[in-house]
Amino acid sequence: MLVHPQFDPIAVQLGPLAIHWYGLMYLVGFMAFLWLGNRRARAGHPFMTPKLVDDFLLYGVVGVVLGGRLGYVLFYKPAEYLADPLAILRVWEGGMAFHGGFIGVLVAMWLFARKLGRGFFEVADFIAPLVPIGLAAGRIGNFVNGELWGRVTSPDAPWAMLFPNAQRDDIAYASLHPEWMSTLAQYGGLPRHPSQLYQFALEGVLLFALLWWYSARPRKSGQVAALFLTGYGLFRFVAEFAREPDDFLGLLALNLSMGQWLSLPMIVLGLVLWAVASRAPQPAKA
Repeated sequence: MLVHPQFDPIAVQLGPLAIHWYGLMYLVGFMAFLWLGNRRARAGHPFMTPKLVDDFLLYGVVGVVLGGRLGYVLFYKPAEYLADPLAILRVWEGGMAFHGGFIGVLVAMWLFARKLGRGFFEVADFIAPLVPIGLAAGRIGNFVNGELWGRVTSPDAPWAMLFPNAQRDDIAYASLHPEWMSTLAQYGGLPRHPSQLYQFALEGVLLFALLWWYSARPRKSGQVAALFLTGYGLFRFVAEFAREPDDFLGLLALNLSMGQWLSLPMIVLGLVLWAVASRAPQPAKA
């Protein structure tokens, strides 16, 4: 059985300053955004220039951080943060939500498009293919931290992995499912899916390849953004079947996780947007 390597979450220690791998993964995502965005802009985009790509990064960073934090507060722990509002500011304690960050980026794109005097989907179609590499980097950060592990799986599965950080969850699971007690005693933990790597492959690598290929040719306005919505929502929905639900929420209605319930509107919205965009008479300029 595989065992999580238990990486040191601190990449560099400079006296009292600690640089964490997870923070570096955010930096990797932002740098990838700049590199890919500049490459697309220099290829002859009708209005996006390398300077505008650099300018949008600031909008995007603010949208990701504010949206991600507020999304976590509202979607996952509203009562806890309502009782202690100042805790919202303690971002170093963790707590970010992709779906909140996504809403934050939508607002950032709307403000940026308004500033340029361009249509929202003109900007969204350019930005969408640049995002998945950042998502992939974030999942690598989750794996390095040994967090957001997957659900219990068979110890004979080739992908089964022990996560030492999950020991408390392993004990709780085995106490509710006595048939797993012998496995817990034998290995000191329970075999789990390395779901962070599944999400890295699906929401990151595969989604990037799909969007980059699809956006290489002129498409109708909104179609690239629609593919991002549908693709991410679908890949996240599937990956959540292997990911352990948040312990303070568990599974919700229909045995779906919060991540799955938040992904369903993305899938529906993406399909609706696709249908509407398909009726446009002319393809958008590339």
